[in-house]
Amino acid sequence: MSNFILAGLFTEGTTDVRFLSSVAERTLEEVAFDCTGDIETKVEIININKTGLNFNEQVLEASRVAFNKFGILILFVHTDSDSVSDEIIFQTKIIPAENTLMTQDDSCCKNIIAIVPVQMTESWMLADKQLLKEEIGVVKSDTDLGIHLHPESITNPKNVIENIIRISKEDLSKRRRSKGLNISDLYQIIGQKLDMAELEKLQSYQKFKKSLVNKLRELNFYHKQ
Repeated sequence: MSNFILAGLFTEGTTDVRFLSSVAERTLEEVAFDCTGDIETKVEIININKTGLNFNEQVLEASRVAFNKFGILILFVHTDSDSVSDEIIFQTKIIPAENTLMTQDDSCCKNIIAIVPVQMTESWMLADKQLLKEEIGVVKSDTDLGIHLHPESITNPKNVIENIIRISKEDLSKRRRSKGLNISDLYQIIGQKLDMAELEKLQSYQKFKKSLVNKLRELNFYHKQ
C-alpha cells in the first residue's frame, strides 16, 4: 500500500525558507520511514501576501492557500522565539493560531506543526559546527569563533555566523577578498547537508519532530511505539 503525505511550509522570512525547506523535507522523510506502509512525502513552499496581516491572519491565509492550491495535509508554520524560551511564542502565536483554524470551515488545512527555533533559525544552523566551518572555509577552534556554547544559548546566532564569515575573509588574499561568501549563501547548503543527529540535540528541534510524529499518529499514519 502506498500513501502520500503532502506538507506545506510557511516561514517567517524569505531567508528562513532556504534552510528550513530542506530540514522540513528531511525530517518528514525520516518520520515517514517509520510509518506503516510505503509512504511518499513532499513539502511545498507556501507564499502569501503578508501585508497588513497579523500572525493569526497570516497562518489562516497560508492554510487556505496550502489547502486550496495544493491539497496540503499538514502545514509547517515557522516563527522564531527570539528568546531563550519558546513559551511566550506558543502562548501568544502558535496556540491562538491553532484555535483560530479550528473555528474555520473545511476550506483550509487545520493540521499545523510549529517550527519554533529557540533564539532564531540560525541557531539550528549552528547545530553542525564542523559543517558550518567547512562551508565557510575557516579552521579556527569553536572557542575562537564563539560557537563553543550550546547553539540555543547564543543570543544572536546570525551575528555569530556573520562574524565567522568576516574572520574567514580576513584570511583571504586581497585578490579574493571581494569574492568571499555571505551568510545568504549558507542557508540552503547547510539545510541540505547538516548532520541531523546534531540537530536532534536541540530541544526546539526535538519538539518540532515530536509534534510531527504525534500528528501523523493522530492521522493514522504512524503506529510505531
